[in-house]
Amino acid sequence: MTEAAELPPAPEQARVVFGERFADAVRYAELLADAGVQRGLIGPREVPRLWERHILNCAVLSEVVPEGLTVCDVGSGAGLPGIPLALVRPDLKITLLEPLLRRTTFLTEVVELLGLDHVTVVRGRAEEVLGTLQPVHVVTARAVAPLDRLAAWGVPLLRPYGEMLALKGDTAEEELKSAATALSKLGAVETSVLHVGEGVVDPLSTVVRVEVGESPGGVRFAAKRAKAARTGRARRRR
Repeated sequence: MTEAAELPPAPEQARVVFGERFADAVRYAELLADAGVQRGLIGPREVPRLWERHILNCAVLSEVVPEGLTVCDVGSGAGLPGIPLALVRPDLKITLLEPLLRRTTFLTEVVELLGLDHVTVVRGRAEEVLGTLQPVHVVTARAVAPLDRLAAWGVPLLRPYGEMLALKGDTAEEELKSAATALSKLGAVETSVLHVGEGVVDPLSTVVRVEVGESPGGVRFAAKRAKAARTGRARRRR
């Protein structure tokens, strides 16, 4: 590993955040810095800032996820934010949704190695699993697309009155304003920008929260879900 790709020691904040799973968090960081770079899942220049910019930045998302819920991490990639969230929150049932084989292979290896029994890896796109993946309480995502497009993928996967939590950067407020019409059509009833990770990360992690009403995804997706459910029931009867 070149000097530019050396993984720094875990910061003290990581011990506090991950607690009993600290050793597993270190192992995950090592996997990202090694296999993650080799397989093109993260860039080598990100390795020196893996802890602050990626792992801890994602782990603090747990501050705004209620207990005992189902979560789908859309476009999970190398497992961010899904894996750090799973390490912090064993009470959650998490699905890592990712369309690319090389990424789902890596995710499956990580889940098995770290013994994350409450995590399932599913290969597919959000629009492909609609109706087959059980609707979840919370959808998470991290900078995989502009907010309006991201919501079009993630919101339809929610249960009624669920919420999408998207980790975003400095443009979160602007993205939220520009996506307002699209979010409304998708059934969003309330939106907000949250800042989490006080005392853990600097700058704080920025989270866009999109809360939906009784029809996640709007009327069009409600009809699509109903059709998929009918097809599933018909297949089970055969």
